[in-house]
Amino acid sequence: MGQARAYLLASLAAFYLITLATPQVTAYITDDLEITWGSSRVVDDSTCQQCIALSLNRGMTSAFRSKKTYLFGRIDIDIKLVPGNSAGTVTTFYTMTEGSWNFHNEIDIEFLGNSSGNPYTMHTNLYARGKGSREKGYRLQFDPTQDFHTYSIIWSQQSIQILVDNKLLRHIKNKESTGGAPYPNFQPMRVYCTIWDADDWATQGGRVKTDWSLAPFTAYFRNFKATSCSPNQGSKMCGQELDDAQKQQVKEVDANNKIYDYCADPKRRIGSAEDCQSQ
Repeated sequence: MGQARAYLLASLAAFYLITLATPQVTAYITDDLEITWGSSRVVDDSTCQQCIALSLNRGMTSAFRSKKTYLFGRIDIDIKLVPGNSAGTVTTFYTMTEGSWNFHNEIDIEFLGNSSGNPYTMHTNLYARGKGSREKGYRLQFDPTQDFHTYSIIWSQQSIQILVDNKLLRHIKNKESTGGAPYPNFQPMRVYCTIWDADDWATQGGRVKTDWSLAPFTAYFRNFKATSCSPNQGSKMCGQELDDAQKQQVKEVDANNKIYDYCADPKRRIGSAEDCQSQ
């Protein structure tokens, strides 16, 4: 009896240690995210993974946000964009502070809808202490409405990186200490995803309007992951200097996919030309 009991206790102890060592996976997408307004709902996609569906109707936008704020980190989310004629719509994934708007920080990824058969524009921007207008726009090399793709923001004290399917599109260096443009260094940010109507500017400068007979317009989001980075953490995930392969990626994207660069627009450029190129 005593030997059997000892064996049982040893087995329970081993099971407990295995349980502690097993990574804990978020059971529900709403464990980390909260729906904030509009026609937003949790659904299961065709692979039985939980998604949040954001829908846009005339006069009603939709949004969700992270329950936590982050001061430096890597944020990943899978997005499947509105298919067909999405002209006038904007689907967003961004981080933003919660203080005064005049001093707010924001890292933006926006997807500008288009008429059927024409590609989406991926629009990126940065605000630091209320100063923005650092837009760069890209054409994606795939149809972002046919399947989910992973979009990532890596934010550290040294730089901001924007990636698609783990390929680097944009690298923004922190040059503030050497007289460069403001950089988001001190305020934590919350993650937001939204869909809204911007047909006054989103598609061909506002020439193509939203066709409300096609509403609702719905985008899907899944696999949200937020990994904090300490200010002095030097891992690649937390934004250390680019290696040669990443530098080559940025050059190729600039040559083949970039369609707008505020650095080439003297009316919108912030800081010196040298500083601008690091943005």
